Amino acid sequence: MRWQSSRRSDNVEDQRGRVISRGPAIGGGAAIIILIIGLLLGGDPVQLLNTLGESSTDQSTTMTGSGPLSPADEASRDFVAAVLGETEDVWNNIFAQHGATYQEPRLVLFSGSTQSACGYASAATGPFYCSGDQRVYLDTEFFRDLDSRFGAPGDFAQAYVIAHEIGHHVQNLLGTMDKVHALQQRSSEREANDLSVRLELQADFYAGVWAHYADRTRNILEPGDIEEALNAATAIGDDRIQKQTQGYVVPDAFTHGSSDQRVRWFRRGYETGDLSQGDTFSADHL
Repeated sequence: MRWQSSRRSDNVEDQRGRVISRGPAIGGGAAIIILIIGLLLGGDPVQLLNTLGESSTDQSTTMTGSGPLSPADEASRDFVAAVLGETEDVWNNIFAQHGATYQEPRLVLFSGSTQSACGYASAATGPFYCSGDQRVYLDTEFFRDLDSRFGAPGDFAQAYVIAHEIGHHVQNLLGTMDKVHALQQRSSEREANDLSVRLELQADFYAGVWAHYADRTRNILEPGDIEEALNAATAIGDDRIQKQTQGYVVPDAFTHGSSDQRVRWFRRGYETGDLSQGDTFSADHL
């Protein structure tokens, strides 16, 4: 990915080097178990972690310390700021073409744990978007996991992850997220999971739309970049993760979509760049 000449976003908030605690700490092993349970049962891992924290009698939140970042941390921040700047440029332009104003989100880099308007989360939660404060939260250790654990290396694989979370922000601005959450409150668990899958696949589609226009306007893609994104989409499909964690697949428990579905919707966004092609909620075949 040709990101070195990209504009750096001013909307990156780097919390790494700080220690955030909220009541008794949740151990890394427990957090991983909570994440797996959330993935298998279709729950929200962030909410599960927050609920566990709220069961404590001590609800204080503290942030202490701030040390210098390592060269590797500085480099990851520079990359994230460049990718975020690219998403801002694309979505500002798309919204303007439709007579609307794009409200740029902030992206929070954290290490270990963080507190958001959506609750307390650990690194095991993975990257997430919080509509309550319009922020994307990312522990850059996830990029190393993407490579070593999921077998999806490459800078554009990482850019795809960021673009997917920005896709959720677009959904929030368009009102899609509120509508889906309202429907989920009146739905069965199976129906709620299906709505979650459709929301996630549309975010994948929006990530593809971003790649389409970013490359058209700034020629950011290098040979192999799209393959990196598709490999990442495949690696974090629900079926792939379920197979790794429990040895078998339960489609009704999907919350993000299968590997094939995630690849299909990202590819559709990238190949068409047409927002009207991304209505995952009306699609009979995902």
